[in-house]
Amino acid sequence: MQASAPTTSFRLSFANPPGLYDPRPNGYSHLAMVQGPARLVYAAGQGGEDTQGYLAPDFATQVRQALANLRTALAAAGARPQDVVKLTVLIVDHTQDRLRIFSEQIQALWADAPTPACTLIPVPRLALDGMLFEIEATAAVAA
Repeated sequence: MQASAPTTSFRLSFANPPGLYDPRPNGYSHLAMVQGPARLVYAAGQGGEDTQGYLAPDFATQVRQALANLRTALAAAGARPQDVVKLTVLIVDHTQDRLRIFSEQIQALWADAPTPACTLIPVPRLALDGMLFEIEATAAVAA
């Protein structure tokens, strides 16, 4: 299965090859490919802090805020979530319940668009006390 996002001077496509399990319920694709001239955007890890630096103690709230922060960072570079080719996610004290929360929010953000390649890394701690979630992204936009 392969789908493409609309672009002007390059082609961004995602694939889940036969022989690998279907990762879509977990909110990612096995492959993301960029063909043609593109400008790459690297968004640093975004946590769940609001503009005042407040970090909610709840995991789901942190995920929602981190994704909002990621959208803000991408927009500043002229990119959208659908331009993201790769995510790296860090989760403190990872559990299946936390994966479900993250997956649901990623699927809601990407809606019907193909989700990017993604690596989830369970970690014991992040940069700030109380930080439970961090997400970084690489996006490709028209050069």
